[in-house]
Amino acid sequence: MDGTTFELPLRFAHTAPYPCAYLPDRQARSLVAIPAERIDTPLYDLLIRAGFRRSGDLVYQPDCPDCQDCVPARLRVDRLHTDRSQRRALKRHAGLQAIEMAPTFSEEHYALYQRYQGARHRGGGMDDDNREQFERFLLRSQVDSRLVEFREGGQLRMVSLIDLVADGLSSVYCFFDPDIADASFGTYNILWQAACCHRLGLPWLYLGYWIAECPKMAYKARFQPLELLMDGQWQAFPSRSATAC
Repeated sequence: MDGTTFELPLRFAHTAPYPCAYLPDRQARSLVAIPAERIDTPLYDLLIRAGFRRSGDLVYQPDCPDCQDCVPARLRVDRLHTDRSQRRALKRHAGLQAIEMAPTFSEEHYALYQRYQGARHRGGGMDDDNREQFERFLLRSQVDSRLVEFREGGQLRMVSLIDLVADGLSSVYCFFDPDIADASFGTYNILWQAACCHRLGLPWLYLGYWIAECPKMAYKARFQPLELLMDGQWQAFPSRSATAC
């Protein structure tokens, strides 16, 4: 937390152990900030810099007794270096039109979410989400959240959810059309959000947790310069400590 100390009108409680969604055969546990209704944008500003994340109105951080592989990550946008594949993604999806709106329910968004989960995360538990679960996971928020839909020729291709915090944007979640050949929607989404930070004069894009052993999360190391929250301090990646994760 960059040496900052503060007092919060919150309590913190551990969840019961549950199967880890990222590393097989492991049990996970989260530390949750409660009560959720007290977490407004100024409080969340402090919590996200301390390594917390948001899922709906649940603000949490992994706190597993025998594992520290989930490492908070953020991208320094004004020094962004793109590699060849990232530049290809920008070119491939240059025709996408971004439309920003409040996080509200849309049947079109929900249908795309179901297709995405069924194609990319079948059997992961979210592929059977009903409307209530979809809304609780993506649309419920007490902080400054924005939903951005991306269209190509009028067709919905991707939906991205972001939070605006004091020093940047937080990339909450995105889902996209899984049937477009040679698409790089996920890469484009991060680069688009980084460009938004830069336009707003905000230094950081918070990317959630980097997990070296999980391909779903390890890709984040491709975006540079990346910082990881290690031992209470944000440190440049790669570092000796980060490589050991």
